[in-house]
Amino acid sequence: MAPRLLPVLQSLILSAAATAFAQTPQTAQAPQTPASEPAIYQGADLALGRQLIAQHRCAECHARKFGDDGNAVYRPQGRVNTAGLLRGMVEQCNTELNLGLFPEEVTAVAAVLNREHYRFTR
Repeated sequence: MAPRLLPVLQSLILSAAATAFAQTPQTAQAPQTPASEPAIYQGADLALGRQLIAQHRCAECHARKFGDDGNAVYRPQGRVNTAGLLRGMVEQCNTELNLGLFPEEVTAVAAVLNREHYRFTR
């Protein structure tokens, strides 16, 4: 192959590859969860968890039970001291109040509470 032809071929190949890549539909990637997130909450739907907390008016119930604005229930150094126990407490509310949440919904709610209040890492 002639030495002058090589740069032209390289340019054509790169151009064709760039065009093909630009025309390939890009797929959306799921948001990455932080490495410090407990394994039990990996992949939890946080938007769903926030929606369920608002829908079931958790803060209002906690305010009635625990006084003030209801945040007294969030005591990381209290009875709930692991990510698993936090999920268990959410499941207890689900059962006690007959909310009818599916397991993945309980996990989503617990993941939101962990992110916003408890911050368990494992």
